[in-house]
Amino acid sequence: QVQLVESGGGLVQTGGSLRLSCAASGRTFSNYAMGWFRQAPGKEREFVVGISWSGDSTYYAESVKGRFTISRDNAKSTVYLQMSSLKPEDTAVYYCAAKRVRGIPLEYDYWGQGTQVTVSS
Repeated sequence: QVQLVESGGGLVQTGGSLRLSCAASGRTFSNYAMGWFRQAPGKEREFVVGISWSGDSTYYAESVKGRFTISRDNAKSTVYLQMSSLKPEDTAVYYCAAKRVRGIPLEYDYWGQGTQVTVSS
């Protein structure tokens, strides 16, 4: 089992920035690909970005490319999501996810509880 705990969400104005963190515990963090997903009210959960176990590869959804940056610190068992130039349509609950696999999957096995991000216009 992998336990994931997100933090860093909050209320920000359009154009602002936030950094989300996801702390992992329970297994060797460096064996897991990590991802961020989000779910807006009334919408399905959508993939935002993924990062490989080593951090060498990343994959972004088109909607966030150039504005969001994922990174990981395997020594701290933490993955980060730096969000800039935020838009109201980025408002959602953001979830961290993990899967023990090489590469960057679109489906994950372990999930955090989510953190709310609200972008005001």
